[in-house]
Amino acid sequence: MDVRSTYKGARISARKVRDVTREIQGLPVSHALDLLAFTPRKAARLVAKTLKAAVADAENNFELAVDSLVIKEATAGEGPTMKRFMPRARGSASPIRKRTSRINIVLTEDADLIEAMEKTSERKRKKAAPKKKAAKKTTPKAKKESKAEVTEPAGEEETVVEEVVAESASESTVDSAAEETAVDSGDKENTAEDGDKK
Repeated sequence: MDVRSTYKGARISARKVRDVTREIQGLPVSHALDLLAFTPRKAARLVAKTLKAAVADAENNFELAVDSLVIKEATAGEGPTMKRFMPRARGSASPIRKRTSRINIVLTEDADLIEAMEKTSERKRKKAAPKKKAAKKTTPKAKKESKAEVTEPAGEEETVVEEVVAESASESTVDSAAEETAVDSGDKENTAEDGDKK
């Protein structure tokens, strides 16, 4: 069974009300009232007033359970526009349009519709939720293998460095031995030359 409530001649433009009615469409009544209570807009107050009237009608006139009610439809249409004028420079006048709106809310207790509305609201929430980047899942074995791959080339480099150091050390020992022999032979030559001079 559908329960309808209408607020005629609300002193707010329909465009401003539609932002609020879109948010509550398809929600259970309790969630919608919570959402409207914490929405800092004039339209939220007016829509909440209309929704409470619809809930009271459903509870008192149609004897429906409030917990099972869902907002089937929440719309805002344009009402009559009051036209005023403001005086401007050089005797001219500019128009002022004081817009009004008509807020319509329809509640239902249909179980199938409730399930359908919940599914659509879940989809909307999933779309609205920020998407997180999926991190690459690695198993402990994969981590160990990747570490082993990283350490193996480093081990090869260490062995290459050790070989280079060993070669340079052996070359330096050979060079130092050659220098010592050269120095010894030079000393012998010097002594031989000294002996010749005497």
